[in-house]
Parts: sequence; C-alpha cells; structure tokens
Amino acid sequence: MSAKDPNRIVLASPRGFCAGVVRAIDIVEIVLERFGSPLYVRKEIVHNKHVVEGLQRRGVIFIDELSEAPDSSTVVFSAHGVSPAVREEADRRLLRVIDATCPLVTKVHLEALRFAESDYEILLIGHRRHEEVEGTMGEAPERMQVVESAEEAERVVVRDPSRVAYLTQTTLSMEDTKTIVAVLKRRFPAIQTPAKDDICYATQNRQTAVRKLAEVAPVILVIGSKNSSNSNRLVEEAILAGSRGYLIDDVGDIRPEWVEGASSVGITSGASAPDFLVDQVIDWLRQRGASVVEEVKTSEENVRFSLPALLQ
Repeated sequence: MSAKDPNRIVLASPRGFCAGVVRAIDIVEIVLERFGSPLYVRKEIVHNKHVVEGLQRRGVIFIDELSEAPDSSTVVFSAHGVSPAVREEADRRLLRVIDATCPLVTKVHLEALRFAESDYEILLIGHRRHEEVEGTMGEAPERMQVVESAEEAERVVVRDPSRVAYLTQTTLSMEDTKTIVAVLKRRFPAIQTPAKDDICYATQNRQTAVRKLAEVAPVILVIGSKNSSNSNRLVEEAILAGSRGYLIDDVGDIRPEWVEGASSVGITSGASAPDFLVDQVIDWLRQRGASVVEEVKTSEENVRFSLPALLQ
C-alpha cells in the first residue's frame, strides 16, 4: 500500500435496492417462471444496466412502446408507472399486463387525479423527460405543468392562483425540492400540498445517509446507472456536503486518481443498484490496500410491498 492509497472503506446504510425495486424485479422473475418467454417489459424495469442486462439474458425483451409487443402477448409495466393512454392501448390490443409500478408512484398518480377532479391546476415538480413524470402527466395533461427548478417556479403562470396544488417526482433531491416548494408557496399562498411527502422513503433515507457519509469520507463513490435519477441526486448530495462524489455503473468506471490521497473512501448505491456491485468496489479498494470496512447507519428499512393479485 502506498501513502496515496485509501486505508478505510465506509459504507452508507441504507443503500441499494428499495422495496419498489425489489417488487418490480420479483414480478418480472415470477412472470418469467409462470408464463415463460417471450416476456416484454415496457421501458427499463428499473434504471440499472446490470439488472436490465441480467434479465435480457434470461429472455426478457425490453421495448420502448407497446407497438413493439405482439397482440395478446404478456407485458410488464416498469416501476416508473405509465399514463392512462398506455393502459388503454394495452386493453385495446388484448395484452396480458402485469403492473410493476411502485406503489409510491401510484400514490402520486392518485393524488393527481384527486386534485384534477377537484378543479385544481397541478404543478408537478420533476424532470420533464423522466418516465415517472411522463406517466404522472398523463393522468391530467390539460391540468398539469412541470416545474424543474426554482427559476421555473418563479416564472410559472397559472389560471387561478387560488386553485393550485403541487406534487413531486418520487426520486428528487430533498434540498432542491424544498427550494422549489418555498418559491411556489410564496407566489401562491393558497397552494395545496400532497397529503404526505411525495419523495419516497428510500430516496430520503439514502440522501440522509450520504450526507452522514460525507462527514468521514472525502471521496464518495455512488453506484448507479447514468439514467437513475435517485443515483444522480446522491452524487449531488455528496458534493453539496463537501465530498468529491462520483457516479459509477460498476468497478470498471473507477479512476485510480479519484481515491489517491484519501484516507477514507465512502460507498453508497442508488435504489436500483444490486449489492454485488458494492462488493466488487470493496474488493477493488482492498486490492489497493484498504484494510478497514466500516458502516455508517442512519436508519433501518423494513418496508415491503405486496405483489399484484394475479401473482399472489
């Protein structure tokens, strides 16, 4: 071990798979066993390339649009949810649909419907091109606008300031969301809020854990794919907390110079990243002299979501 090599590895806890991801992957695996292949999944079941590639090797076919699936075939909807228009198309084409939408995303869809039916205009805080936002927007497109930033919150125009509500994408940064909400509440004092915070428990817990990790680790490796919103937010949180944060799909993405001179290296993973990727990063650091592995635990998670009735 050289003086430049890290000698301590610090793991964030909680990290990795959340209950919604576990449920979605379980659904695909059970459907494969029960109905066989070909099995079609609309979009990536979760945003992680290793999960997707592993399922592809087992015969899962990932598609962007339902038109790519033959009539009467079996299709799984991803954890990020879909719009009513997608559901209607599936019904029209007699597709056997198994819905792997995360229940916390479904909660946001139901809130959108409730506000729309009560004649509210909805400001949806999130990223326009994210699949979750596209699905939620589909519930009431004529009554909803996306707000991506505090700057957009300052400029957004509504029909009636007394009939406005806001919802949020489930995988956002808590800090960024707080800033946007503060602007909206200042501009629209009568704005209605979700019955409960829309940012999911796992997103919040992993962001809290990475901030705690930053207290002891000047370098933090965040394991997650580039299209994973919650993983990208973890990198942002690490940097905001004063560490050097890097997003990696796997150990092959690590540059040795990132960890040079750091006595401690922190590791966390997004909610769709498998734990074997963490083990590989630990082995990589051990090969470079790290001899101590510690864990920083900020909360316990025991959330479980039930499977769809068809699979129970």
